[in-house]
Amino acid sequence: MKSFIRSASINGLSLFALGQGLEGVVVTGGLRTYVLGGIILSILSVTLKPLFGLISLPLNMVTLGMFSFFSNAILLYILTILVTEIKISAFTFPGYSTAGFIIPEIHFNSLFAYVISASVLSLVQGFINWVIKR
Repeated sequence: MKSFIRSASINGLSLFALGQGLEGVVVTGGLRTYVLGGIILSILSVTLKPLFGLISLPLNMVTLGMFSFFSNAILLYILTILVTEIKISAFTFPGYSTAGFIIPEIHFNSLFAYVISASVLSLVQGFINWVIKR
C-alpha cells in the first residue's frame, strides 16, 4: 500500500510538471484532478503496462525498445479518456537557438503530442524517483 501511495503521488506530481512544461497538455480542476490522475495512472501502469509490454514484445525487440514510447502514449490516452479534466492536444514547439545550435519550430499533431507527452512524463517520473532515492 505504501508503494502504491508513493507511485500515485509521483504520478500526480509528474502530471503537474507535464501540465506546466508542455503547452499541449491542459489540466483543469486543481488538486483533485492531479490526485485522481495519479491514482488512475498508477492503476493503469500496474494492470495494463505489463500486458502492453507482452503484446508489443516483438516490436520492442525490432525497434530496440523505442516502441515502448507508443505503449506509454496509449496509457496516457486511456488516462485522458478516464479523467476528462486532462486534455492533450496538438501543439507547436517554438524552437530554440543558442551558441549556433538551432532547433527549428516543430508542429506536433495529436498522435505525436501523446508520444512527446508520454516521453516527458516518463522523464519527469524517472527524475523524481532519482531524487527520492538519493
